[in-house]
Amino acid sequence: MKKVLKVLAYLIGLVLLLLASTAAFIHFRGIPKYEVAMTEEIRRLKVPQDTLLVAEGKRLSTMLCQQCHFSNETKKLTGSQMKDVPKAFGIIYSRNITQHPSKGIGEWTDGELYYFLRTGIHPKNGGNYIPPYMPKFPRMADEQMHAIIAWLRSDDPILAADPTELPEIKPTFLVKFLSTVAFKPMPLPTKTLLRPDTAQKVALGEYVANSMVSCYPCHSADLKTVNDLEPTKSVGFYGGGNPMMDINGEQIVRTANITMDPETGIGKWTETDFVNAVKYGQKPGGGSLAYPMMPHTALSDTEVKAIWAYLQTVPKIKNKVERAK
Repeated sequence: MKKVLKVLAYLIGLVLLLLASTAAFIHFRGIPKYEVAMTEEIRRLKVPQDTLLVAEGKRLSTMLCQQCHFSNETKKLTGSQMKDVPKAFGIIYSRNITQHPSKGIGEWTDGELYYFLRTGIHPKNGGNYIPPYMPKFPRMADEQMHAIIAWLRSDDPILAADPTELPEIKPTFLVKFLSTVAFKPMPLPTKTLLRPDTAQKVALGEYVANSMVSCYPCHSADLKTVNDLEPTKSVGFYGGGNPMMDINGEQIVRTANITMDPETGIGKWTETDFVNAVKYGQKPGGGSLAYPMMPHTALSDTEVKAIWAYLQTVPKIKNKVERAK
């Protein structure tokens, strides 16, 4: 019996040693790096500075870029500390994306911008992978992806070259661990991606919600279980409850259940209620929606109504969320 206990203790010790060694390796290695594998087509990509393309890129940037990268100090997209990132992810700073040649993205090619926005792999920094606090856009239509790149190349004053440099991010062990076992770079599209037209109302709504502005990461159960490649596989898809932070990082704000469950979701809302909430931040019956939900005034009524039509098709989830006071 003593011999069996001795062997068992030895095996337990061996397992604990292995776990400790693995944890130490993950901690000191940090977030993994990946090979920068751009195709020749991507390397040669040159997005035209078309006026309409730049305008669409600016529209998209107000929803996808400016909230995180805008600095109140410089009045440019020089980056800022993202205090609303859950503390479990560490101390996070958004980066300088002005046209400064070394501190910003002034020397990036159109292909490098495209590759980074699609995959999350930094083509200028040894293949560093950017975890989920930087969105990836593996399903965004090519035309809209090109629009963002065209805007980043434009003469918009908030993109003017600025040498401001913020501290490096300080990810927690949790981020390093999840980046090793779960958070992975997104694959490049294997075909041309098109935006559904307005005649395909549900398809357009799905595209806008899941591929363009990405509503599901916040409105699912937890950022740690979001599936960027197959959004519908995210835990608690659109059922809310995700523990986000307020703008100062001081209070947890759980996201709303926006499935059509009539008791705990938005099943009793009207289409007009939904449009007013998404575009203007107005709650049905009065009052304003809490941060991090921001008014999406850049979305057209057609796009918001398409999201509403799409949400009618999403499976209902009964999940009563205690909202911030």
